[in-house]
Amino acid sequence: MGSMKEIFNSLLLKELLKGMSVTGKYFFARKITVQYPEEKTPQSFRFRGLHALRRYPNGEERCIACKLCEAICPAMAITIEAEPRDDGSRRTTRYDIDLTKCIFCGFCEEACPVDAVVETRVFEYHGEKRGDLYYTKQMLLANGDRYEDQIAQDRQTDAPYR
Repeated sequence: MGSMKEIFNSLLLKELLKGMSVTGKYFFARKITVQYPEEKTPQSFRFRGLHALRRYPNGEERCIACKLCEAICPAMAITIEAEPRDDGSRRTTRYDIDLTKCIFCGFCEEACPVDAVVETRVFEYHGEKRGDLYYTKQMLLANGDRYEDQIAQDRQTDAPYR
């Protein structure tokens, strides 16, 4: 008896009609495609994108060369070299991030005690060669200077979650 029902359903193409009804429902529904360069989707203030090194308001770099970000990086993408200054504090002489290795986990940002290394919300960058995505200290400081307003605004928005 069960096999007769299966034969009857297969002759009527019940599964095909059921599939076509789902296709028809979505065919006439409102489209959700975003025309990317012209339209942008909303972005969370917690998005992790391009790295930057921040400065204090007086212009001095924040990084104190504690090397916590280098130690916690699971991809080993961060390289730091430091030396003491005349006043006894330490500062970095070399701070490099290889973005081809980086997995954008945000551990470096969380480990930093002075909020020196941050990941901005910038995602529209590229490199045509491997060396283009190797960011040096000067490049990271330039990113920090360029996006400081956005970074500070995101830090204010994120304050209840810290």
